[in-house]
Amino acid sequence: MRDPWRLLLVEDDRELVGMLSEVLRDEGYAVDVATDGQRGLHLGLTRTYDVLVIDRRLPVLDGLDLLRRLRSRPVRSPVLLLTGMGSVPDRVDGLDAGADDYLAKPFDLDELTARLRALCRRSLDVSEVLRIGSGRLDVSRREVVLEDGERVSLAAREFELLWALATRPDAVYSRAELRRTVFDEAHAPSIVDTYVYYLRRKLGRKAVRTVRGVGYRLGSL
Repeated sequence: MRDPWRLLLVEDDRELVGMLSEVLRDEGYAVDVATDGQRGLHLGLTRTYDVLVIDRRLPVLDGLDLLRRLRSRPVRSPVLLLTGMGSVPDRVDGLDAGADDYLAKPFDLDELTARLRALCRRSLDVSEVLRIGSGRLDVSRREVVLEDGERVSLAAREFELLWALATRPDAVYSRAELRRTVFDEAHAPSIVDTYVYYLRRKLGRKAVRTVRGVGYRLGSL
């Protein structure tokens, strides 16, 4: 049987910390808590976690700054960002800083635990390499390796989307199929287009091909 998932919770609301810690431990997580960004940075750099939950607004060191510093070291564990700021620009800022998922406050505990289970599943080590034209997708590292050897790290959902396309490189997927396969029905239909945009921004416009009137298929690097 697998050891409990190790989780770091960085949150300064002590009442929320108490509730979440109890819920997460009941879910089987081994939980460490930091109530400010500096302590979160110390724990994140000195211990290994399967998943991190970080509040956007923290004392001492802001949640986005904490996230950027962890990613620069690099800490590759998936991160769920909690935020009271739910606008699209705020979400984009969090994802660009290195978050794999976000959840706006107030949130449903069942949704939080479901999102954490999904992130933990995605973090499992899988030794597989998929070809993408002249490059390749390194599944174990969740990176794209370009022809010149440059490595491009992907956020969790960017990786899931590219992996879905790369496992069937000749298939054309509708937006509805990709939404069911990679995301879930709770997301807006535009979520697929948003993550195609993210992939193209990182890998070039040819990485994902648009099949007009149908959807998307794998492109080339």
